[in-house]
Amino acid sequence: MADEIILISISGRDKPGLMAELMELIVEAGANVLDMGQAVIHDELALGILIQVPELGALTDDIAAQCHKVGSALRITLVENDNYELLSAGFSQSPLILTVLSQGRGGEPLKAVSNLTRRFDINIDTVRRLTKPQPKSQLEVDSEVAARLCLEMRLSGSLQNSEAFQAELLGVADDIGFDFSVQRDTVFRRNRRLVAFDMDSTLITEEVMDQLAKRHGVGEQVIAITEDAMAGRIDFKESFRRRAMLLKGMPASVLHEVAEAVVLNNGADKLIRALKHFGYRVALLSGGFQYVGEYLSNSLGIDYVFANELQVVDGKMTGEVVGDIVDAERKATLLRDIARKEGIVLEQTIAVGDGANDLPMLSQAGLGVAYHAKSIVKESAQHAISNFGLDAILYLIGFSDLDIEQALGASV
Repeated sequence: MADEIILISISGRDKPGLMAELMELIVEAGANVLDMGQAVIHDELALGILIQVPELGALTDDIAAQCHKVGSALRITLVENDNYELLSAGFSQSPLILTVLSQGRGGEPLKAVSNLTRRFDINIDTVRRLTKPQPKSQLEVDSEVAARLCLEMRLSGSLQNSEAFQAELLGVADDIGFDFSVQRDTVFRRNRRLVAFDMDSTLITEEVMDQLAKRHGVGEQVIAITEDAMAGRIDFKESFRRRAMLLKGMPASVLHEVAEAVVLNNGADKLIRALKHFGYRVALLSGGFQYVGEYLSNSLGIDYVFANELQVVDGKMTGEVVGDIVDAERKATLLRDIARKEGIVLEQTIAVGDGANDLPMLSQAGLGVAYHAKSIVKESAQHAISNFGLDAILYLIGFSDLDIEQALGASV
């Protein structure tokens, strides 16, 4: 008689030693373990073991007796050969990792995700919580922190429709107000080594050019040129040169004053400290100013800074730009250059930005994240954070709150 394949499903209160007892029975029966999954939520166990066994009778009776002894529910299912072949074939595909980040109640986002996975014939194989549950006292004091929920789901099934699935999920996420990321679970996803940031409105809250222009009394002119560039009437390089020329005669000390006054976006300091602890290299690739980038580098420990340098003569800006202007294509080139220098491939890089001039960089990176960006940038970048701070990127990489706490050496 040919061996049978069965799925053993056990649920109930988690009991120390249950796994040991089951494995002893399985080994004694000469069975072969083919697959296994387990989760424990608040001391409630859900365990599945797929085995190949010569004879069903004695083993299933013994397992049933053991489950009855500890008060666990048991279901044993015979797996037909055709179904097992389909299951085996599924392991050859790279599964999807869906990360869901909710700042409000988690029910609505999870309802939307589960409805879409069902409609697209996608299975949710495992769910891992990345945010830690808050104590009951915290639930009552700080509802915003208490409601922060991040789950990492491993998906399988009809993954050929993943792009359409992601497009529909983007619309639902915008309507409900949650963030998500869909990534292929490749070896590169688990081995990112470089994170490149845009600076203005991404790493920091300000647009430095606007701050300088206001202090020099040319704010309205600079804004008009910026609008022309955004409308496509002039390209970024031309617009930057025109705006820089309007700063002619400004004391260089004003640039230092603005650099000292910049404010990091929420979660930026926490994110970079954690990344450095985990051994990541960090780069600033900005269409802003080199001086401000280097100022941030000194305080945050950033490894690479590439931005635009204004010419200064006798302590005043001449309105001229020194060297090549860092525009969209230059950012993408710099990302490639740094990756090559670090001895890594582009799939191991992460890029973060908010504007259209970040899109070439975001599209080249292994993980391109649009941070609080306009819809066109979010759609093109495929991964977006709109409701959280920059530190949420750590969840997209796969780090949990426990990992982050250990990296920072303190509670977060």
